[in-house]
Amino acid sequence: MAEDLPDRLSSDPASPFYDEALLARGVGVRFKGEEKTNVEEYCVSEGWIRVQAGKAKDRKGNPLTIKLKGPVEVYLRDDPTE
Repeated sequence: MAEDLPDRLSSDPASPFYDEALLARGVGVRFKGEEKTNVEEYCVSEGWIRVQAGKAKDRKGNPLTIKLKGPVEVYLRDDPTE
């Protein structure tokens, strides 16, 4: 399940934790038992996710994010047999 997923992943291309090929496959994130679809970045070992804070933007036009702490589970959404 999570054997080929990284401990930390970001959807921001400027981040060193960005992986376009993995994001194209579809990574699902479950935070505190709930499915989250608006996750910008996660870290499983440290137990946090970053989600967008409404429609607010910083001065560079990037969305402002909030760090939420709790248990994080990640999985691939696509079927590996396809």
